[in-house]
Amino acid sequence: MRIAIVGVCASGKTTLVSGLKAAGYDAYNVAQEHSCVHDFWSKRHPDLLVMIDATLPAILKRRKVYWGEDRLVTQHGRLEDARRHADLFIQTDHLDAGQVLQQVIDFIDHKERERKERLEKK
Repeated sequence: MRIAIVGVCASGKTTLVSGLKAAGYDAYNVAQEHSCVHDFWSKRHPDLLVMIDATLPAILKRRKVYWGEDRLVTQHGRLEDARRHADLFIQTDHLDAGQVLQQVIDFIDHKERERKERLEKK
């Protein structure tokens, strides 16, 4: 299962992808927030699309950025199509990296169980 991760800058995409890879998943980061191609996220045909998000106050707690709310609004606009198509959306403001990773793994496990149950019923 190929898992695409999208989100605004400093929402935790790189950390999440690293954690998923370490857990044995085929995950990759899509720089959708920097692309004006509205469906850039879909180019590699992921099996699962995860969007993570963060507000500017949370981003500023994580790292020093030299941009403000206006850039975040632009990034959200570029992520609009991905958000509509996301299988899972996580607001990361009040979560640490481990909690975000666990939510994604739990979601994947749930989807896999559902898939297996459907196959068994056929």
